[in-house]
Amino acid sequence: MRIVIVGGSKFGVATAEEMIGNGHEIVLIDRSRERLERLSDQLDCGLIEGDGTSPSVLREAHSSERDVLIALTNASDDNILTALVGRSVGFQRVIPQIISPELLEVCAELELTDTITPHATVAKSLCRALEEDTEVTEQLNLSHDLRLMRVDVCDGLDGVALGDVDVPERARAVAFISGEDEVLASADTRLSANAHVLFAVHKDDTKALKKAFS
Repeated sequence: MRIVIVGGSKFGVATAEEMIGNGHEIVLIDRSRERLERLSDQLDCGLIEGDGTSPSVLREAHSSERDVLIALTNASDDNILTALVGRSVGFQRVIPQIISPELLEVCAELELTDTITPHATVAKSLCRALEEDTEVTEQLNLSHDLRLMRVDVCDGLDGVALGDVDVPERARAVAFISGEDEVLASADTRLSANAHVLFAVHKDDTKALKKAFS
Protein backbone atom coordinates (compact mmCIF):
# COMPACT_ATOMS: atom_id res chain seq x y z
CA MET A 1 0.00 0.00 0.00
CA ARG A 2 1.18 3.53 -0.76
CA ILE A 3 0.68 5.91 2.15
CA VAL A 4 1.26 9.66 2.09
CA ILE A 5 1.95 11.20 5.49
CA VAL A 6 1.75 14.96 5.97
CA GLY A 7 3.77 16.22 8.94
CA GLY A 8 7.24 15.28 10.10
CA SER A 9 6.27 15.44 13.77
CA LYS A 10 7.50 12.74 16.17
CA PHE A 11 4.18 10.96 15.65
CA GLY A 12 4.46 11.31 11.88
CA VAL A 13 7.99 9.92 11.84
CA ALA A 14 7.12 7.06 14.19
CA THR A 15 4.13 6.19 11.99
CA ALA A 16 6.30 6.27 8.87
CA GLU A 17 8.91 4.00 10.47
CA GLU A 18 6.27 1.50 11.55
CA MET A 19 4.63 1.39 8.13
CA ILE A 20 7.95 1.11 6.30
CA GLY A 21 8.77 -1.83 8.55
CA ASN A 22 5.46 -3.41 7.52
CA GLY A 23 6.39 -3.18 3.85
CA HIS A 24 4.34 -0.15 2.80
CA GLU A 25 5.54 2.50 0.37
CA ILE A 26 5.70 5.82 2.23
CA VAL A 27 5.88 9.43 1.09
CA LEU A 28 6.43 12.05 3.80
CA ILE A 29 5.51 15.70 3.23
CA ASP A 30 6.81 18.49 5.46
CA ARG A 31 7.35 22.23 5.08
CA SER A 32 10.82 22.18 6.65
CA ARG A 33 13.71 21.35 4.31
CA GLU A 34 16.03 21.10 7.30
CA ARG A 35 13.80 18.49 8.97
CA LEU A 36 13.53 16.46 5.77
CA GLU A 37 17.30 16.53 5.31
CA ARG A 38 17.70 15.13 8.83
CA LEU A 39 15.13 12.44 8.15
CA SER A 40 16.63 11.41 4.80
CA ASP A 41 19.19 9.18 6.57
CA GLN A 42 16.58 7.84 9.00
CA LEU A 43 13.68 6.99 6.71
CA ASP A 44 13.72 4.87 3.56
CA CYS A 45 10.87 6.68 1.86
CA GLY A 46 9.97 9.49 -0.51
CA LEU A 47 10.33 13.01 0.89
CA ILE A 48 8.53 16.08 -0.43
CA GLU A 49 9.16 19.61 0.80
CA GLY A 50 5.95 21.62 0.75
CA ASP A 51 2.68 22.66 2.31
CA GLY A 52 0.48 19.63 2.88
CA THR A 53 -2.64 21.75 2.43
CA SER A 54 -1.59 22.73 -1.10
CA PRO A 55 -3.39 20.96 -3.99
CA SER A 56 -0.24 21.01 -6.13
CA VAL A 57 1.85 19.35 -3.42
CA LEU A 58 -0.75 16.65 -2.80
CA ARG A 59 -1.12 16.03 -6.55
CA GLU A 60 2.64 15.49 -6.71
CA ALA A 61 2.39 12.87 -3.95
CA HIS A 62 -0.75 11.17 -5.30
CA SER A 63 -0.32 8.28 -7.71
CA SER A 64 -3.51 6.19 -7.65
CA GLU A 65 -6.95 6.03 -6.06
CA ARG A 66 -5.69 3.31 -3.71
CA ASP A 67 -3.30 5.73 -1.99
CA VAL A 68 -4.03 6.67 1.63
CA LEU A 69 -3.45 10.18 2.97
CA ILE A 70 -2.75 10.66 6.69
CA ALA A 71 -2.43 14.20 8.12
CA LEU A 72 -0.32 14.17 11.29
CA THR A 73 0.71 17.75 11.90
CA ASN A 74 0.21 19.23 15.36
CA ALA A 75 -2.55 21.54 14.10
CA SER A 76 -6.03 19.99 13.86
CA ASP A 77 -7.33 22.68 11.49
CA ASP A 78 -4.45 22.12 9.06
CA ASN A 79 -5.07 18.38 9.19
CA ILE A 80 -8.75 18.88 8.35
CA LEU A 81 -7.85 21.13 5.41
CA THR A 82 -5.26 18.62 4.20
CA ALA A 83 -7.87 15.86 4.31
CA LEU A 84 -10.40 17.91 2.34
CA VAL A 85 -7.88 18.97 -0.29
CA GLY A 86 -6.55 15.43 -0.49
CA ARG A 87 -10.02 14.08 -1.13
CA SER A 88 -10.54 16.65 -3.89
CA VAL A 89 -7.32 15.68 -5.72
CA GLY A 90 -8.15 11.97 -5.75
CA PHE A 91 -7.27 10.29 -2.44
CA GLN A 92 -10.09 7.86 -1.68
CA ARG A 93 -9.16 7.51 1.98
CA VAL A 94 -8.04 10.48 4.09
CA ILE A 95 -7.26 10.32 7.82
CA PRO A 96 -6.67 13.54 9.78
CA GLN A 97 -5.28 13.65 13.31
CA ILE A 98 -7.62 15.68 15.56
CA ILE A 99 -6.12 17.01 18.77
CA SER A 100 -8.90 19.48 19.60
CA PRO A 101 -12.02 17.51 20.67
CA GLU A 102 -14.36 20.34 19.63
CA LEU A 103 -13.28 19.85 16.01
CA LEU A 104 -14.58 16.29 15.90
CA GLU A 105 -18.07 17.66 15.22
CA VAL A 106 -16.66 19.62 12.29
CA CYS A 107 -15.16 16.41 10.91
CA ALA A 108 -18.53 14.70 11.18
CA GLU A 109 -20.21 17.55 9.29
CA LEU A 110 -17.55 17.33 6.58
CA GLU A 111 -17.98 13.53 6.39
CA LEU A 112 -14.40 12.91 7.50
CA THR A 113 -15.28 9.62 9.14
CA ASP A 114 -11.69 8.36 9.62
CA THR A 115 -9.93 10.34 12.32
CA ILE A 116 -7.07 9.82 14.77
CA THR A 117 -7.75 11.19 18.25
CA PRO A 118 -4.62 10.42 20.29
CA HIS A 119 -5.66 12.10 23.54
CA ALA A 120 -8.98 10.30 23.75
CA THR A 121 -7.36 7.02 22.75
CA VAL A 122 -4.72 7.30 25.47
CA ALA A 123 -7.33 8.11 28.10
CA LYS A 124 -9.50 5.15 27.07
CA SER A 125 -6.49 2.82 27.13
CA LEU A 126 -5.53 3.98 30.60
CA CYS A 127 -9.05 3.51 31.92
CA ARG A 128 -9.36 0.09 30.30
CA ALA A 129 -6.08 -0.98 31.86
CA LEU A 130 -7.27 0.13 35.27
CA GLU A 131 -10.61 -1.63 34.94
CA GLU A 132 -8.88 -4.84 33.86
CA ASP A 133 -6.38 -4.53 36.74
CA THR A 134 -3.38 -4.97 34.46
CA GLU A 135 0.18 -3.91 35.18
CA VAL A 136 -0.33 -0.39 33.91
CA THR A 137 2.69 0.99 35.75
CA GLU A 138 4.90 -1.29 33.68
CA GLN A 139 3.09 -0.49 30.44
CA LEU A 140 3.47 3.26 30.99
CA ASN A 141 7.05 3.08 32.31
CA LEU A 142 6.00 4.59 35.62
CA SER A 143 8.36 4.16 38.57
CA HIS A 144 7.61 1.46 41.13
CA ASP A 145 6.42 4.18 43.54
CA LEU A 146 3.77 5.55 41.16
CA ARG A 147 0.28 4.23 40.64
CA LEU A 148 -2.48 5.04 38.17
CA MET A 149 -5.70 5.78 40.02
CA ARG A 150 -9.16 6.79 38.84
CA VAL A 151 -11.20 8.88 41.28
CA ASP A 152 -14.90 9.77 41.13
CA VAL A 153 -15.98 13.40 41.24
CA CYS A 154 -18.41 13.96 44.12
CA ASP A 155 -21.41 16.33 44.00
CA GLY A 156 -19.57 18.90 46.12
CA LEU A 157 -16.93 19.38 43.41
CA ASP A 158 -19.40 19.91 40.56
CA GLY A 159 -18.24 22.95 38.56
CA VAL A 160 -14.96 23.33 40.47
CA ALA A 161 -11.74 23.81 38.51
CA LEU A 162 -9.37 20.88 38.88
CA GLY A 163 -6.57 23.23 39.90
CA ASP A 164 -8.62 24.34 42.93
CA VAL A 165 -8.85 20.81 44.36
CA ASP A 166 -6.38 20.21 47.18
CA VAL A 167 -4.65 17.14 45.76
CA PRO A 168 -1.34 15.79 47.11
CA GLU A 169 1.85 17.26 45.66
CA ARG A 170 2.86 13.87 44.32
CA ALA A 171 -0.31 13.45 42.25
CA ARG A 172 -0.70 14.56 38.63
CA ALA A 173 -3.98 14.53 36.72
CA VAL A 174 -3.76 12.68 33.40
CA ALA A 175 -7.27 12.66 31.94
CA PHE A 176 -10.81 13.84 32.67
CA ILE A 177 -13.53 11.37 31.72
CA SER A 178 -17.20 12.30 31.52
CA GLY A 179 -19.50 9.79 29.87
CA GLU A 180 -17.94 8.93 26.52
CA ASP A 181 -15.81 12.08 26.43
CA GLU A 182 -12.15 11.94 27.46
CA VAL A 183 -9.80 14.93 27.46
CA LEU A 184 -6.35 15.60 28.82
CA ALA A 185 -6.70 17.14 32.25
CA SER A 186 -5.40 20.61 33.13
CA ALA A 187 -5.75 23.01 36.04
CA ASP A 188 -8.56 24.78 34.16
CA THR A 189 -10.61 21.61 33.62
CA ARG A 190 -14.08 22.06 35.13
CA LEU A 191 -15.21 19.01 37.06
CA SER A 192 -18.70 17.56 36.91
CA ALA A 193 -20.47 15.25 39.33
CA ASN A 194 -20.31 11.54 38.48
CA ALA A 195 -17.37 12.10 36.14
CA HIS A 196 -13.88 10.72 36.78
CA VAL A 197 -10.29 11.95 36.86
CA LEU A 198 -7.34 9.69 36.12
CA PHE A 199 -4.21 10.43 38.18
CA ALA A 200 -0.62 9.27 38.36
CA VAL A 201 0.01 9.32 42.12
CA HIS A 202 2.70 8.24 44.56
CA LYS A 203 1.72 5.03 46.29
CA ASP A 204 1.84 6.71 49.71
CA ASP A 205 -0.60 9.45 48.65
CA THR A 206 -3.48 7.37 47.30
CA LYS A 207 -5.55 7.75 50.48
CA ALA A 208 -5.02 11.53 50.52
CA LEU A 209 -6.09 11.72 46.88
CA LYS A 210 -9.28 9.78 47.61
CA LYS A 211 -10.01 12.11 50.50
CA ALA A 212 -9.59 15.19 48.29
CA PHE A 213 -12.38 13.92 46.03
CA SER A 214 -14.71 12.49 48.69
